[in-house]
Amino acid sequence: MNSYIQKDKYQKDKFYVAVDCIIFGFNKGRLKLLVFNRKIDPFKGSLSLIGSFVNIGESVPDASERILEEFTGLKNIYTKELKTYSTVDRDPAYRCISVAQYALIRINNTIEQIVDDNGAKWFDVDETPQLILDHNQMAVDALRRIEEMARYKPIGFELLPEKFTIPQLQKLYEAIYRRNLDPRNFRKKILSFDLIIKLDEKDKTTSKKGAFLYKFDYQKYKKFQESGYNFEI
Repeated sequence: MNSYIQKDKYQKDKFYVAVDCIIFGFNKGRLKLLVFNRKIDPFKGSLSLIGSFVNIGESVPDASERILEEFTGLKNIYTKELKTYSTVDRDPAYRCISVAQYALIRINNTIEQIVDDNGAKWFDVDETPQLILDHNQMAVDALRRIEEMARYKPIGFELLPEKFTIPQLQKLYEAIYRRNLDPRNFRKKILSFDLIIKLDEKDKTTSKKGAFLYKFDYQKYKKFQESGYNFEI
């Protein structure tokens, strides 16, 4: 008798698991957040993070990959789990638990075109509009996680092009930390890590003299990953 009651209760108290993807990019010295116009009710037409329900037989990482491709056309985006949002009334339409994922990607012309073709939009993180549900809080939490991550991982791997200047790298850290950094101290600190390789090429897009280009030393970085280190700027 009790088993039937329990079974009936579970059928009535159905709830959903969703994935919401917080995708950050870096372009022209600005950290950006990717959002889209929600296409279904409730909140149809409102700005939202990219997300949907997890299908039966689908893992959260698989759902994240599918959802990103479905809504933005982006493939093979490496995402990491942020946290689970389970407030009972977080979604007025369903009892829904969301497992938020975040990622850092390089914005280039190809990415821009894919995003535009799929109706998604980039916003500066400092100008993030009002999003549905608790999506603004998710974005804030993800930014905090990235700032923490920047203290032990050279995040330029994910956000900068293969070749970059030290001023470009500094702009990235200023965008992450939301504060200005002293150029001399930054250069000295970055070079002390011995994780970037100076090239013979120069970037002359901002001045005739130009600035030397660098690239990351992946082999040294792998060794640092194994031993652990403090990369705080």
